[in-house]
Amino acid sequence: MNKTDIDVAVQNAVCEALALEADEVTPEATLTDELGAESIDLLDVLFRIERGTGVKVHAADLAEHIQGGLSDDEFSDDEETISEAGLTHLASIMPQIDTDALRGTLKAERVIDLFTVQNLADLVSQRAALASA
Repeated sequence: MNKTDIDVAVQNAVCEALALEADEVTPEATLTDELGAESIDLLDVLFRIERGTGVKVHAADLAEHIQGGLSDDEFSDDEETISEAGLTHLASIMPQIDTDALRGTLKAERVIDLFTVQNLADLVSQRAALASA
């Protein structure tokens, strides 16, 4: 399955799980903030992605991808504000974010609100590549 096929499968999964039209589910749309996905919806999206692509992504995988192998203490401070190391990692997987604007203000619980359809498609593509290697 190539990148384009995965992008389409992810878009379709999001459309079906959230009962949205294809033109609403753009690559840059954020899953929770703009499209209104809740945690149960994300599980449905991940299930539909697996069904459509054969690539299995668990909710825990999504969390691990977002945190990037950083420990909780490395990722955020005691007030749950994302650290510089956390922001650097987030910028590598979510190139659309403005780290300067978020520096010192982004709370760990809000990170998922920045995760886009394209970020999810990129994760699925990465998992597909690992599975076929």
